[in-house]
Amino acid sequence: MDTTVISVINQKGGVGKTTTAINLATALAKKGKKILVIDLDPQGNATTGLGKSNNDEEKSIYNVLIGKTKVENAIQKSAVAGLDLIGSNVNLSGLEVETANDANRAFLLREILTNKDKSHFNKYENIFIDCPPSLSLLTVMSLVSANELLIPLQTEFFALEGITQLVKTIDRIKVNLNPTLNIRGVLLTMFDKRNKLSSQVDSEARKHFKDKVYKTVVPRNVRLSEAPSHGMPCLIYDKNCSGSKSYLNLADEFIKQREQSIGSAA
Repeated sequence: MDTTVISVINQKGGVGKTTTAINLATALAKKGKKILVIDLDPQGNATTGLGKSNNDEEKSIYNVLIGKTKVENAIQKSAVAGLDLIGSNVNLSGLEVETANDANRAFLLREILTNKDKSHFNKYENIFIDCPPSLSLLTVMSLVSANELLIPLQTEFFALEGITQLVKTIDRIKVNLNPTLNIRGVLLTMFDKRNKLSSQVDSEARKHFKDKVYKTVVPRNVRLSEAPSHGMPCLIYDKNCSGSKSYLNLADEFIKQREQSIGSAA
């Protein structure tokens, strides 16, 4: 199976990155796909959001990156069938300093995903990397490792300004480190149809990114923000709420997108 590595990325915090990573991953797993989430954010919110401890050093991506833990020992099963996780730990925040003298440090994650341990990843259709909300070494590592990017975009005033900075970074990475990287899709989050600004950002984003913007938009939804404190994706916490339904719709759109790109490449 061809495994696609997708970084869920936006250097701005609070835009629904982790919510998107874990709920899209859950929705795809529920549709029969084998999915892995790698939590590359030292805060470890994707880890706790999937019901695992972010204090577990042994099973953390940090220990894998520094060569202390083998990949196969770091992969944990989540409560969702078909959805696995490599969790994060606060130690990850020290990686930038610890690898300061390593000229190859931007490639650490890519080497793990593509080298001798690759057999551990072959069974997954998609690997989602939940990035930290900054353009730090960890984010660069994820950009170097990914085939595609999924950008959650909050429908608020400065949303598109932040994106221009991100697009510049993506372009630099493409030129220097990862020429095949492309944007899989832009997802509008925290959408409030009563708010005129939400609709304005929607039309601006579609003008700018054209058909890269998903038709599905994720509404502002209390259940989406409650679910992580219960250690579960919203799709498990309340599968009938508007937030869960939007991620199920996104999963359908996501799968169709893949089928179309395979069809057009054939």
